[in-house]
Amino acid sequence: MDITTLCIHGAKNNTHNTGAVSVPIYQSATFAHLGVGKSTGYDYSRVQNPTREYLEQTIAALENGIDALAFPTGMAAITALMELFSIGDHIIVSDDLYGGTLRLFENINKKNGLKFSAIDTSNIEEVKKHINPETKAIYIETPTNPTMVVTDIAAMAELAKANNLILIVDNTFLTPYYQQPLNLGADIVLHSGTKYLCGHNDTLAGFLVTNSKELSEKLRYIYKTTGSCLSPFDSWLLIRGIKTLAVRMDKQQENAMKIAGWLTTQEKVKKVYYIGLPTHKDYEVSKRQGKGFGSMISFEVDTEETARNLLERLNLILFAESLGGVESLITYPIYQTHADIPLEDRLARGINEKLLRLSVGLENADDLITDLAQALSKEESYEI
Repeated sequence: MDITTLCIHGAKNNTHNTGAVSVPIYQSATFAHLGVGKSTGYDYSRVQNPTREYLEQTIAALENGIDALAFPTGMAAITALMELFSIGDHIIVSDDLYGGTLRLFENINKKNGLKFSAIDTSNIEEVKKHINPETKAIYIETPTNPTMVVTDIAAMAELAKANNLILIVDNTFLTPYYQQPLNLGADIVLHSGTKYLCGHNDTLAGFLVTNSKELSEKLRYIYKTTGSCLSPFDSWLLIRGIKTLAVRMDKQQENAMKIAGWLTTQEKVKKVYYIGLPTHKDYEVSKRQGKGFGSMISFEVDTEETARNLLERLNLILFAESLGGVESLITYPIYQTHADIPLEDRLARGINEKLLRLSVGLENADDLITDLAQALSKEESYEI
């Protein structure tokens, strides 16, 4: 079945026989037993709920995994994921991860005895140098947030398997519609479902997906024990959002391609980070491991003053955190998504006062360009 059809029809719905086209919201905390030792398959919603189960089966199918677990946020998913590891275990991670992920690793997981090496995972030789007897996993974002560095997933999977390591891939930016890391050898895929999977900037969610029965059983035990599960209503909102994932991603990418090209022609824009540009250093890797480039663009302007003026002059594009929704959002990473990263580390990764991150939405691309043009100019801003 084509993935565009799978987005709409999802998993097989075995939870009801009413003929309802929309999956019901089973807003129940518990389920009655038919008798001693007899169950409907649902006992308590922390363990499983029919609405959430349908969503999880749909996500697993989209990623070509055997199991998916739905969490209240992406950060909750990562928190549960880290429970796979024990005191003294070492994990290699991309050095340009989302700031909240690095904050969790540095301030929570390290306190609990885990060790991390943050490096450029697009350089496989550098990754090899950091593998030691305590290393248990490699954790990558590709492309990274916010400087759009691309890691070769298949090459990293080969290295991980040769060293008996778990390969974890954050696939939030490209989604299973454009990239399927499990097919390339990854063991676990992570999503902030808040972003493109939901697609409407109105729901928080996170996912872990695996094609390993062993990892599925371990994660399910952690999930049941810690209780960080997505609610039935939020599960239903994600089911609804995923139905339009394919058409949203294609339109947003079309807009992003046009805007990225325009940004490269602007005098005040000194650098454009978009993996769909042939000038991107990892363009060929992106083409090889995915079927699209997504709609996330970062760009560096000439001065901090230009960046601040742009943020204050925009009328259509919203100055807000998050990404992946139908509305275009612009973020100032150094003071928002990566504010908790030490300044020296931020600057070393190119996250400076001139860098902006743009999540391109579904608006007319020319309207978005007009808004950016007036915000970049010296003239007073005007209403669109």
